[in-house]
Amino acid sequence: QVQVVESGGGLVQAGGSLRLSCAASGSMFSSYSLAWFRQAPGKEREFVAAFNQTSGRPYYADSVKGRFTISRDNAKKTLSLQMNSLNPGDTAVYYCGLKWGLRIGVSRGLYSVWGQGTQVTVSS
Repeated sequence: QVQVVESGGGLVQAGGSLRLSCAASGSMFSSYSLAWFRQAPGKEREFVAAFNQTSGRPYYADSVKGRFTISRDNAKKTLSLQMNSLNPGDTAVYYCGLKWGLRIGVSRGLYSVWGQGTQVTVSS
């Protein structure tokens, strides 16, 4: 059974940085896609970033483009999210989602495995 566990959240001031990690367990890590989503209080869970295994290119939501960097290490079975220039609008619980197959998906309904989430709070 495949599971994912997020880590790295915390409290940071506006303009600061955090790095999130998602560790996957189980086999066939290279056969599925991972992505970062986030959910702010009272809002829907939204797509943040994913890494296209086929092209080797990242894909970002417009709201984080230029500030966040996603990376994936198949040998270590990890997905990371470097978040720079954070602002209060980035405050949310960040989730790592897993979907079978290599195509990137931005819809949360495509992802069948989720971690417990890690809280990111950005103070002004």
